[in-house]
Amino acid sequence: MPEHFIKQASSYAADIDGVAMLITVLVGFWFILAQGVFFWLLFRFRARGDGKAMYITGEKDEEMRWISIPHGLILVCDVFIIVAAIRVWTDVKLQIPEVDETVRITVQQWAWTFHHAGPDGQLDTADDIRLVDELHVQVGKTYKYELSSRDVLHNFSVPVFRLKQDAIPGRIIDGWFKPTLAGTFDIQCAEICGIGHGIMPAKIYVETPEQHAAWLANPVPTLATRP
Repeated sequence: MPEHFIKQASSYAADIDGVAMLITVLVGFWFILAQGVFFWLLFRFRARGDGKAMYITGEKDEEMRWISIPHGLILVCDVFIIVAAIRVWTDVKLQIPEVDETVRITVQQWAWTFHHAGPDGQLDTADDIRLVDELHVQVGKTYKYELSSRDVLHNFSVPVFRLKQDAIPGRIIDGWFKPTLAGTFDIQCAEICGIGHGIMPAKIYVETPEQHAAWLANPVPTLATRP
């Protein structure tokens, strides 16, 4: 369901959406059930006539079952959520697959610098390409990114990839993504980083092999991404 509101454009976007939907379904089920029982009890034990209210301590076995049985079932649901979340976390955050290319991302107040490999596919050579606020990648390729911050804590977020990663001063953080849908998408800083936090958007251009080859041959900046 999340894909109906925001596109899935990376190889692991569907897996992350799956965990979110699992949590939504399980939590939603117990929320609706709890509310149903709550209002049923209000109706069932509503005041009638002049009878005195009963004082219930909740210590009898038949009373404790209202707590212990749902508690046990919810713990079982938690196990399913934890297993699913760990599996996706391991695939996305702990294991970097074989990559086709590396991009270097440097963020600062309040702009992004993207260091692309040139036509030779290697960083730190004469044909490297550096652009501000726009990242160009090819659909279907697996990219490793090296993320760093020049000043304060930032966060590299590509919503259509379901990618969010903090950029921490003094550290280079590795991660990966594989675009699966061509198009132009938003890059956001998802960590409040100062007064200009809201005016540092960037764009990621996911291009077909032909479009990417044409861009590499003439890597001029695309239209400005600033409002």
